[in-house]
Amino acid sequence: MSKITVNKLHTLSGHNDSIYALTEGVNPRFFYTGDGDGYVVEWDLDQPKDGKLVAKLPNSVYALAVEKASKLLVIGHNFEGIHVIDLVDKKEIWSLKLTSHPIFDLQFADGLLYVATGDGVLIVVDMDERSPRKHIKLSSAALRSLAVNPINGHLAVGSSDHSITVLERGTHHPLAKLEKHTNSVFALGYTPDGNTLISGGRDAHLHTWNSADYSLKNTIVAHMYAINYLSFRDDGRYFVTCSMDKSIKLWDAESYQLLKVIDKGRHAGHGTSINKLFWSSYNRQVVAVSDDRTASIWNIEF
Repeated sequence: MSKITVNKLHTLSGHNDSIYALTEGVNPRFFYTGDGDGYVVEWDLDQPKDGKLVAKLPNSVYALAVEKASKLLVIGHNFEGIHVIDLVDKKEIWSLKLTSHPIFDLQFADGLLYVATGDGVLIVVDMDERSPRKHIKLSSAALRSLAVNPINGHLAVGSSDHSITVLERGTHHPLAKLEKHTNSVFALGYTPDGNTLISGGRDAHLHTWNSADYSLKNTIVAHMYAINYLSFRDDGRYFVTCSMDKSIKLWDAESYQLLKVIDKGRHAGHGTSINKLFWSSYNRQVVAVSDDRTASIWNIEF
């Protein structure tokens, strides 16, 4: 393996509370962040220092999702439901009171929006009709994470009851229940080829699952504290994880070998919990957000 060089390109400030939500834009040059004060901000990877306010809501924002076809940004607004922003006009066009509980994750698939709620209910929203199509009670604990398989029509749902439920998206019938974690499942992601599901959680472990039969492939003690999120590079060769232990870790997606640790001591990283991150499909930079109220942009060269 050639030497891996990590450089922090930017630290973006402007939020006044912990940043919990992060998503890539319709044009992947842009991304969006949401914080505990209810602010949602648009950033430009080409001119990252100047964020633009998109929305200000009364409660915390834990989840954001973009529907590229219709150029919509959906905000998971705690205790009130979802707010939908037209990204062309940068205006809210509708909202929906879905739940009185927190919304921890949002994912689009097949023209539908999947909403993971704090009372263990998965809500399926028809975006064209602007109404919920189905409520699926999956757990007595909060649903914390969602992952859409890009190939085979599966949806994985991670819960604070320590389990992962896999559903068939067309029928929403359960296909598997994965119960290897010993605490809340915060991080889920399918490899771009759809063959593997990787899960991480409060127990600081990563588990890898064969998505053909959901047999366990591998277990890694990956971080010191909770794993909050994970993201793959677009070619599927590598993935990154972020944690409450204040670090970002870079992994080989085939061997699951740890390749690099990005932290405060070695790379001037974040000094508090890193809550979300993604590997940009625009320029392959890594963007991360933290409890320290900042976003960071990283260049990783192999």
